[in-house]
Amino acid sequence: MHQTYNAAMEINLLHANQEGADHNRAHFDEWGITCLNIMSSPGAGKTVLLEKTLATLQDKLSIAVIEGDMTTELDANRLRQYNVPVIPINTGRSCHLDSKMVAGGIHTLQQKYNPNNIDLVLVENVGNLVCPAEFEVGEHAKVALLSVTEGEDKPLKYPVMFQQADCLLITKIDLVPYLNIDLERIVSNVRQINPDVTIFSVSATTEVGLDLWFYWLSTQVKHRKYTSSCF
Repeated sequence: MHQTYNAAMEINLLHANQEGADHNRAHFDEWGITCLNIMSSPGAGKTVLLEKTLATLQDKLSIAVIEGDMTTELDANRLRQYNVPVIPINTGRSCHLDSKMVAGGIHTLQQKYNPNNIDLVLVENVGNLVCPAEFEVGEHAKVALLSVTEGEDKPLKYPVMFQQADCLLITKIDLVPYLNIDLERIVSNVRQINPDVTIFSVSATTEVGLDLWFYWLSTQVKHRKYTSSCF
């Protein structure tokens, strides 16, 4: 009985979160904004990827960031130096952002900026390989990062995030020569979980592969803009 109750509670929680995510996405659609949910374990390189992205694309796209962190604004402060809207959300003890938290971020964004002038919102989720993938926040696509330092088996041990991802960035590939790691094995393991996911191997240090990421991201925005203009 106790296990059944917990399962019912989880279903209700996810259902309520999904309703909130749908509401958030409706706002983004109304404003013509593409929203991406950036997820990974701690230290996989989400913030440095956003730094490189803002530095390269801020003159081509109007970008805002919703920055999730458990207790600090350290990552938010790193991104503010690129002079883009950065909305920090502290989750406390929660290991992920949910749609209600992001709704608060959207409200702040709407108060301080004109959302109709924003092309892209990047949500940097809390570092965790499990929970963020289960709680949609209103995104149009999920982007997962996996560092080569995490090993080849993570997609098989933590499949949910890789099943849900629309795009996967294998990060820190400049470290491959110094590790006992098989990059092709990582890709193969991911493909077992999600055959259709777009995969890029990148290094923020050497900038290898980042041009492919920038192009993919730009096409997501253009697709959303084109789709919105058709209605």
